[in-house]
Amino acid sequence: MHIDALISASWVLTVDPSNTVLRDHAIAINAGKILDILPTQQAQHKYQPTTTTDLSGQVLLPGLINAHTHAAMALFKGLADDLPLMEWLEKHIWPAEGQHADATFVHDGTLLACAEMIRSGTTCFNDMYFFPEAAARAVESAGIRAAVGMIMLDFPTAYAQTPADYLEKGLALHQQYAQHPLISLLFAPHAPYTVSDEPLAQISQQASALNIPIHMHVHETAFEVLSATEQNAERPLARLARTGLLDQHFLAVHMTQLEEDEIALLAQKGTHVIHCPESNLKLASGFCPSARLLAAGVNVALGTDGNASNNDLDMLGEMRTAALLAKGVAQDATAVPAAQALRMATINGAKALGLAQHTGSLEIGKAADIIAIDFNTLEAQPMFDPVSHLVYCTSRNQVTHSWVQGQMLLQERRLTTLDEAELISNARQWQTTIHADVS
Repeated sequence: MHIDALISASWVLTVDPSNTVLRDHAIAINAGKILDILPTQQAQHKYQPTTTTDLSGQVLLPGLINAHTHAAMALFKGLADDLPLMEWLEKHIWPAEGQHADATFVHDGTLLACAEMIRSGTTCFNDMYFFPEAAARAVESAGIRAAVGMIMLDFPTAYAQTPADYLEKGLALHQQYAQHPLISLLFAPHAPYTVSDEPLAQISQQASALNIPIHMHVHETAFEVLSATEQNAERPLARLARTGLLDQHFLAVHMTQLEEDEIALLAQKGTHVIHCPESNLKLASGFCPSARLLAAGVNVALGTDGNASNNDLDMLGEMRTAALLAKGVAQDATAVPAAQALRMATINGAKALGLAQHTGSLEIGKAADIIAIDFNTLEAQPMFDPVSHLVYCTSRNQVTHSWVQGQMLLQERRLTTLDEAELISNARQWQTTIHADVS
């Protein structure tokens, strides 16, 4: 049988419901989807591929899913480090955005972020930023999969002037990309302290009508929760529950401040939590109780947050940090074992974004969103358990190949859809411009 591609490797981590690990298997790809997963020798006799990729000593796994980013902020990497969240935002990031965050900035920053993510093993990301139209154009150029956020704020920015303006632009973008194979849309109200009840009610209504998710920063810091309680006599999560936002389509990002009854509420509502451990650590925002959430049955996925508060988009690093941090917070070495951390970085993100039928695991019929990681290096020796090794002993520099819907985006560490030299040159031009304005 003639097919488009056959990829063979020493290990295949399927991240299927049984977390199946296969030795010396191949993945047959046709029309952008996984047609078959079978032993390599059988595959070589059964299929006649147009292209063959033999990755001996390497591992194939689902492409990683970065469930929370501000991709364009790649151009603010390192701009304001070692500061608490509100000082970082109010004195540095928001003023810089006011000067620079136009459509060109968003397009160029998103392209740079896409390149970093592809080289780090990410094949799908969930974004929240201004000028999502420009971000979507960058995503199309890169060939990566993305959920693009329709941003909402109460106050005017260079992108929109009123909540109605944000909503109108977002809905137009949703209509434009409604049938796109790689780009989906979701609502992205920034946070409870920047979006009031009426716009949230409108978003809730539209999200229900369109059957799309809502993505929002919630309970990121103790200061946020305390301020809301003092002003409104209720915690932000209680307000969101009262206004009807908490359900199986809601993605609550950060969630470092949670009480037991709130964890139970999240589980009851089917709300997803997006854990961003490294950004939370860097901004000293607190610790998301990921082990307790998972034990309660809450779907927990992973995100890096933006490059300005991390300062990378490395989901392999995020996965390791999430596993280690969970053990420290729970004071339990068995908390969030390697297989669970891998699910948080793959299928759990797909579930949160409503994309689990397409991506997040290697199963027949799903999109061929696949990455390869080299276990041949000196630093990778010896290797006893490929899943544990992946989580605790692997760096993004070991990612060798990446495919999204069967299209190769990375081949032996080389970007195939983007020009690396051009991206570096453009980023340096932006560095000069931004540095001149903040000096």
